[in-house]
Amino acid sequence: MADPTPVLDDLCAEGDELDRLVRESEPRAWALVTPAPGWTVAHQIAHLAWTDRSALLAVTDADAFRGLAEKALAAPETFVDEGAEDGAREAPDALLARWRKGRAALDEALRAAPVGARFPWYGPPMSAASMATGRLMETWAHGQDVADALGVVRTPTNRLKHVVRIGVRARDFAFAAHGLPAPAEEFRVEVVGPSGEVWAYGPEGAAQRVTGPALDFCLLVTQRAHRADLAVRAVGADADRWLDVAQAFAGPPGAGREPGRGPGERS
Repeated sequence: MADPTPVLDDLCAEGDELDRLVRESEPRAWALVTPAPGWTVAHQIAHLAWTDRSALLAVTDADAFRGLAEKALAAPETFVDEGAEDGAREAPDALLARWRKGRAALDEALRAAPVGARFPWYGPPMSAASMATGRLMETWAHGQDVADALGVVRTPTNRLKHVVRIGVRARDFAFAAHGLPAPAEEFRVEVVGPSGEVWAYGPEGAAQRVTGPALDFCLLVTQRAHRADLAVRAVGADADRWLDVAQAFAGPPGAGREPGRGPGERS
């Protein structure tokens, strides 16, 4: 049984980093447009606050979460935008305070969760470690949107390993989300972390292979940069197709980014 403590610690650090980024920005920065169409910096933070609340309900009140999930599934194309829009109307100080309170409550609930517990979610039920990994991935990805809007280039950390892992594990989901059959063959994924360490997944002798910097792989699977602008490479037709459809997040396929706009460039 995976100990959730390491990923929970990393989730806190990821949230704190984004918190500093927005806290140290001028108040008018909250209205800056991010690469996500129609979303400002305030929308990004509001979305994180909304999903943190959803996760907290999943951990502490399964019935209430199921009611929320039913509403979301009834409007799959709009519920994410509506949640972000509602929060973005708040004053920046109030929104930041609400996001902080939600992060702290979720952290406390996940650390107190019984060993082996699984919680409902918009996809399969999740363990405390999996829930924290998903929240870290979302915090990092939406933090990238905020950084892009502010013109800030973030220093990558080894917390990216969690994003890489969820991106690799979501391979079959990404194919299914695009109406494609999942390859029967396992892939070998080898990415180089910020410290130079190689993070490897899958059998060494696999014919289908993906390699590159961990940061670029994370930008790819969170659809924060176009494949053409990244140093992620594939060997094998199935692996090559995966790089066109990869996504680490639940829900329908995203539109992704246009080529020629790497991280740090304003939209």
